[in-house]
Amino acid sequence: MALTARSLADPLDTVRRAVRQVQDGEQDVEVDVYDGSEVGLLQAGFNRMVSGLREREELRDLFGRQVGEDVARQALERGITLGGEELDVAVLFIDLVGSTELAHKRPPAEVVELLNDFFGVVIDVVDEHGGTVNKFIGDAALVVFGAPLPHDDAAGAALAAARTLRERLAEAVPHLDIGIGVSAGTAVAGNIGAQQRFEYTVIGDPVNEASRLTELAKQHDGRVLASHAAMDRAGDDAERERWAGAGEETLRGRAEPTRLAAPRATAPSSSES
Repeated sequence: MALTARSLADPLDTVRRAVRQVQDGEQDVEVDVYDGSEVGLLQAGFNRMVSGLREREELRDLFGRQVGEDVARQALERGITLGGEELDVAVLFIDLVGSTELAHKRPPAEVVELLNDFFGVVIDVVDEHGGTVNKFIGDAALVVFGAPLPHDDAAGAALAAARTLRERLAEAVPHLDIGIGVSAGTAVAGNIGAQQRFEYTVIGDPVNEASRLTELAKQHDGRVLASHAAMDRAGDDAERERWAGAGEETLRGRAEPTRLAAPRATAPSSSES
């Protein structure tokens, strides 16, 4: 009787300890399967369960890296539905200057390494300011504040992120030149595409304006421009004080001029307001 009890207690105790490891967050757990008895089937079933959990965690990690942790979490919690909703957002667009020349003069492996260093800084700064990198577009990045998660001061955060990005990138990758544009307003945010394939994105005038401002910023001494409307929307008074008017410009595809703003250290003194 003692031997029989021991033959049941030992494998069950092994499974119990393994279950506790899984509860503590360990995924690389496996128990030995003693035999083909009911206890052995329990051990084999536990191993299959942990393998499934490990695979699910890997998929969730990959999904989060592809679309962003916030988007992945929202998809897991709410499910996937196509369509969008109107949200007040701020949009930051950042793009390299002379990327074609860079790719022509440097080996592909070196270009990839430079881009990874560049995007690493972008991701760190955006995370610090509560934004989301919506997508990478070649050597550019579209960043959104206020979607998919709400933000108390999306415009202020985008402006602060733009200034910080310029400073951090100058230190981390000084041989790369960039342009940064910031806009704010109402946009449609949601899942666009088809049930078989879709992406979470933001569509609207702020996105287009941020892109146009980025192109203009590449010709500006400070390389950072925002719409005056974005500055006006900022809830942080201290952040607004760090920006000044930088004149007007009729952006490509628009009939009316857009009032510009730039960080005070780079704004032209003749057009400050």
